[in-house]
Amino acid sequence: MAALNLRQLTSFKLPIVLLVGIGARLALLLAFPQIFAFSEPGVEIHGSVAYDEYARNLLETGVYGRVPGVADAGLPPLYSYALSLIYRLFGRHYLAVGAAHILVDALSIALLYDICRRLLTRDPLLGERVGALAGLFFALYPYLIFQNLTLNDTALWILLLHLFVWLLIGLREREALDRGALLLAAEAGAVLGIATLARALLPALALLAVIWFLFKLSWAQTLLRLLPVALVGLLVVLPWLIRGQRIYGDFVPIALNSGENIFQGNNPQAAAVFRAGYDVQWLTAPPGIPPVEEPARRNNALAEAGWRYLREHPAAIPELLLIKLQVYWNPQVTPLRNLSEGEQLTVDAGGRVLIISGEGSQIGVTAANAAYQDDGLFNVVGRGVHVVYFGGLLLLALAGLWLSRREWRMLSLLVFAQLSQTLMYLLFHPSTRYRSPTDPLLFVFSAYALLWVARWWRGRQVTHI
Repeated sequence: MAALNLRQLTSFKLPIVLLVGIGARLALLLAFPQIFAFSEPGVEIHGSVAYDEYARNLLETGVYGRVPGVADAGLPPLYSYALSLIYRLFGRHYLAVGAAHILVDALSIALLYDICRRLLTRDPLLGERVGALAGLFFALYPYLIFQNLTLNDTALWILLLHLFVWLLIGLREREALDRGALLLAAEAGAVLGIATLARALLPALALLAVIWFLFKLSWAQTLLRLLPVALVGLLVVLPWLIRGQRIYGDFVPIALNSGENIFQGNNPQAAAVFRAGYDVQWLTAPPGIPPVEEPARRNNALAEAGWRYLREHPAAIPELLLIKLQVYWNPQVTPLRNLSEGEQLTVDAGGRVLIISGEGSQIGVTAANAAYQDDGLFNVVGRGVHVVYFGGLLLLALAGLWLSRREWRMLSLLVFAQLSQTLMYLLFHPSTRYRSPTDPLLFVFSAYALLWVARWWRGRQVTHI
């Protein structure tokens, strides 16, 4: 009877995992209002103040801009529009935002489960088990539970990433280029374009997906399936690109933070800052850069400064890339150190990082967006938990990559997802927050390894009997 009940219980793998994930997030959201209740008096926003300001201005003026009524393209717009919809329907309340993020995470977990089921078709039961276990790892992942309850776009970005991967799998499975295949291509293209309005990263995965399609299909079949994806994706972002051109009289690559990100990750001080454990976002702009009042010119000038540094210092590139790679895949949460209110980061002529404190050194560091201070819960408990949780799953994933080698033609899509995002952030500047959206896809290999060990152990026990 007990065995029967256990079998019945395990037949509901996905619902159980979803309940665990939803329960864990609700418990954290309700247990720490001092962190997440940004809508309450005296509680600072953990995440991005800018998203909140854009969303509120959208509601009040109908214009996407940081200054009420003044159109701009300072940040990618998707999350702010989604946030404004939540505010309109339920009011500006942290519980409404938290509930929406929890629902989005639940959808991402369900997609992750089905991605595994559809990739591991040679053993359907294994695919279900890997999907359920990878989903459980995601559901209980402390970093993403915390991150996805704060006011930022991570949860939405994970959903779009998983949905794009899921649609690519369905598109490649279609043997004929029929109406169903074209519909899948259009859907994948729409997701590609929409995701680009959140973070312009998925085009890199779309390019690598060409290789994955060629593992099964011919060049002609691959192009006929993926070309509509690219065209629809471009059509989705085209109105936003036209809007940017009209506002600034210049091409805007989705948002005007791209140049800043390129410069911050590629400059004479970046390597020293990374080695010291800080985030390069605290570096100030070089001399001669246009002021913030000229955002388009400033964005272009910062981008050019970053590219110029790489062109003029090719010998520094290998070390810089290696340091970025270490930061990106560090089992510890990066940046390792954060500035506090009233602190400013500088680098002296000898390459030493100096932290200046005192009046006048404030550069926008707030208790919410930077502190996680040394005596706070995050640093005291969270960092250690992350090393154990993610570090252990990373080791399992490395083992799973080898153990799943017979499935490499199918599972390589998940490897390409990791590779594409890694390359993008090596181009800009990395941190755990930027890597974590692809961690659930990494956990597929962790789950595969753990189930392989379990199967091996059961076989060993039977042999001994």
